[in-house]
Amino acid sequence: MKQRLSTEEYAAGVAAGDRIILAKAISLAESSLPEDQEQALALISKLTPSKNSIRIGITGVPGVGKSTFIEAFGKYITSLNKKLAVLTIDPSSQVTKGSILGDKTRMDELSKNPLAFIRPTASGNTLGGTGSKTRESILLCEAAGYDVILVETVGVGQSETSVKNLVDFFLLLMLAGAGDELQGIKKGIMEMADTILITKADGDNLKRAREAQADYQHALNLFSDNQSGWKPNVLTCSALNGTGIREVWHTIELFRDQLTQNGYLDVQRNAQRITAFHESFEHLLKNELSKFPGLREKAEALEEQVAKQGLPPHRAAAKLITLYREAVKKS
Repeated sequence: MKQRLSTEEYAAGVAAGDRIILAKAISLAESSLPEDQEQALALISKLTPSKNSIRIGITGVPGVGKSTFIEAFGKYITSLNKKLAVLTIDPSSQVTKGSILGDKTRMDELSKNPLAFIRPTASGNTLGGTGSKTRESILLCEAAGYDVILVETVGVGQSETSVKNLVDFFLLLMLAGAGDELQGIKKGIMEMADTILITKADGDNLKRAREAQADYQHALNLFSDNQSGWKPNVLTCSALNGTGIREVWHTIELFRDQLTQNGYLDVQRNAQRITAFHESFEHLLKNELSKFPGLREKAEALEEQVAKQGLPPHRAAAKLITLYREAVKKS
């Protein structure tokens, strides 16, 4: 039987940049066991995440080339002698709850780079393209000394919005000539993007990529001004031949400099911490409901009434709250 690491051992290992202990610490944070959750919270409270890191969210539809771009982008970042952590989110089956976790195999060269740390995670029941403990994983990677944190979302389209509450810079990858140009007129995920990147801008697709770049830039100009003062732009790149990769990093540096100078980066991270507080409260409240004897059965009975249209969903929810209050009074 393996001896369980103490919180102090975890903290020392993470602070020293030990990749094995970092991986174990992330597994600890992702665990659903109460004792693991308690230790993970104690661990994170002991660590001091870097304030100089940049958190980058990357999303895009399947086939846009997220993994290919991240490998090329990651190789460029590490060539600047910067430590890079890549947190990839794989979709979980709603039937088996399993996940392939194959992103690491699609970034073969980057995964062998000593300056890079790649961690695939299953999305679980979390919607919005991220995992339930992605925020904790980010903090652990920052405490381990990683300068750049990339969060690659599941990639299911316009619902990929929760990552915006976790990162500083939101990069949306798009394809030219795939019928997506019309989406540029709609608000949604595009409105949240700090930069749109047209991928696979090479060969016969180069002309279409440049046309799409102009179309998307025009669409962005129709949106309201960003509170941060940053004006979203549209770039093109080819991970195949390496063009446009340096320009993406240059844009991110300009973004960080501008938002650091005007103070909005701190404002944004403060707002994200508040969002995390509310999400944690809702999660804990849901767990608390299940602790009272008989309340789970009553909740299941209410679910059955809702399913059979015997009770409206909002009425059932209000009734469950009433039952919870009664259970608290009796305890």
